[in-house]
Order: sequence, then structure tokens, then C-alpha cells
Amino acid sequence: ADLIGMDTISYIANAIYEELKDPLYAPPIILKKMVAAGWLGRKTGRGFYEYKK
Repeated sequence: ADLIGMDTISYIANAIYEELKDPLYAPPIILKKMVAAGWLGRKTGRGFYEYKK
């Protein structure tokens, strides 16, 4: 997920959930929190891991 970007993963997860409307496919809360905090992965230097520039 860090390589692709949390914002991209979030967009895809939301699209799947909106199409299926099944709680099983609801985006994880941690993903929403990470995007809101700006922790988008390698492109911002922080995601699930911290990246040194």
C-alpha cells in the first residue's frame, strides 16, 4: 500500500464499497485516518513505514 499510495488505495476501496454496499468491503478506518493525516506512503515519506529521503 505504501508503494501505491494510501490515497489511491482509499479511492479504490471506496469505489468497491459503493458498488457492492457490503460492510465486508467497507474501507478500514485506519486507512481513512492515515489519508487525513497525510501519511500517503512513499510519496510523502510516511505510511505504514517511515521513509528517509
